[in-house]
Amino acid sequence: MLRREFLAVRNRLTADDVRESAAALAERALELPELARARTVAAYVSVESEPGTLALLDALRARGVRVLLPALLPDHDLDWGAYTGEGSLQRVQHGGKMALFEPAGERLGPDAVTAADVVLLPGLAVDARGMRLGRGGGSYDRVLARLERAGAHPALVVLLYDSEVVEHVPAEGHDRPVQAVVTPSGVRRFPQVA
Repeated sequence: MLRREFLAVRNRLTADDVRESAAALAERALELPELARARTVAAYVSVESEPGTLALLDALRARGVRVLLPALLPDHDLDWGAYTGEGSLQRVQHGGKMALFEPAGERLGPDAVTAADVVLLPGLAVDARGMRLGRGGGSYDRVLARLERAGAHPALVVLLYDSEVVEHVPAEGHDRPVQAVVTPSGVRRFPQVA
């Protein structure tokens, strides 16, 4: 129900709204110290009315950052490939779900994400604790579990619209908080519980 509400608000955005927000989002994200220091960033290509990521991906590449993008596997886990510009993307339709833009080149394996200094996560909302509400497919739950098993501790950052930073979202035992949310108007950090 909550997911549908957030998606309904996104679906009312115009192409201009999404484009303007993407430029502001990239500008704010690039100010993050974590991204300034990062050598490898795991990210994703936004689709439909998601907060836009392409400007950010291109800016990171221009800085010399290695950008990894996910490719959805049949079991909903994620494989990874390198982003080398918009021409390195292919549109992939996954059953009845939305089409995704995935890296067209060599697959690096699901464990490639463990080399990331920062993981940019998609989501629908984040709350005051830093708990992220995803789309419900579980792909990023697998990624976060993989990072934990590998002892990898990249910065976890979610990219959202301003209205998607809320007081509370439901969380389950396996959910992990993010360190920060970037919206078109700024960055909010969350205290991490030891």
